[in-house]
Amino acid sequence: MSSSGAAADVARADVREIMARKGHAVDIARDVRDRLRRAFAEAALQETEALSLALADLELALEQAEGQKLGGKSAEASRFILRAIDRQLDRA
Repeated sequence: MSSSGAAADVARADVREIMARKGHAVDIARDVRDRLRRAFAEAALQETEALSLALADLELALEQAEGQKLGGKSAEASRFILRAIDRQLDRA
């Protein structure tokens, strides 16, 4: 069952607003990850299995060694994972 109420609506709207921003996909992915973590911690959204898996995949895409820049593969993976998160967001 998905979360309902004003806090859930705000959290979903915030995540979608972040996803729609112009900018580097990796930066947007980090902001989405952080907003979702906050929504889960505040119990505004329920962390579903699908979202949990997508966030774990996103973490892998965002990993970098110290001093290493995240490049095209991380950005491409981030965009793909963000689309999956968007599809699952209404179920959270």
